[in-house]
Amino acid sequence: MKPRFRKAFSAPALSPAEQVRQGRIVKVAHSAFVDTAVVRSFLNTHHDGLRGRPLDLATRSDSGLYAVEAAIQSMIGGR
Repeated sequence: MKPRFRKAFSAPALSPAEQVRQGRIVKVAHSAFVDTAVVRSFLNTHHDGLRGRPLDLATRSDSGLYAVEAAIQSMIGGR
C-alpha cells in the first residue's frame, strides 16, 4: 500500500501585489539590519508601535508596507 501524502502547508497563496510587498519589505529589512537573525526576528515578532507583526502588515497593504518601512528607518536612525 502506497503512503498518502498531503500538503504540509495549506495557507492561501499570496496575490501578486502581496508577493511584491513581501519581497520589498524583506529586502528593505536585510539592507537595514544585515544580520539574518535580526531580520527574521524583526519581521516575525509583534511590534508594539505597529500593533502587529511587521511581515503581515507590510504584505497586507501599501499603507502597512510604508508604516513598516518608516519603523525600520526610525530604528536605524534614518541613515
